[in-house]
Amino acid sequence: MRIRSAVAVFVIAFAAAACAPVPIMNVEDAPVATASGKALSKSDVRSAILRAGTGLGWVMKDEDPNTLLGTLNLRTHSAVVEIPYSTRAYSIKYRSSVDLDAADGKIHKNYNGWIQNLQRSINANLSAAS
Repeated sequence: MRIRSAVAVFVIAFAAAACAPVPIMNVEDAPVATASGKALSKSDVRSAILRAGTGLGWVMKDEDPNTLLGTLNLRTHSAVVEIPYSTRAYSIKYRSSVDLDAADGKIHKNYNGWIQNLQRSINANLSAAS
């Protein structure tokens, strides 16, 4: 009986820890790099970011000439990021979210995975650009 109680307490504690908010991940000034080393135009960088985001289900739109806004809607959750970019670097910055328990600089752990996937896809699209 004690073992069952101990296991139940452990399972509940583990589940609570797995859902605990984590610090919000932002990508700051990631370099724009191609496999060939060729410099890209701002239009090329924009296109690579758009391809990366839309390929992962993000809705991308221009906010201004140097910034894209990305929105990801999954089930009841949504996240909005701003992506400022230039020919030399880009960033991915948290703007807002719904149903991700964002507070005090922390958010549901899945958000950071979405940002990591977006960054990897942007980097792959930039690398392939020529």
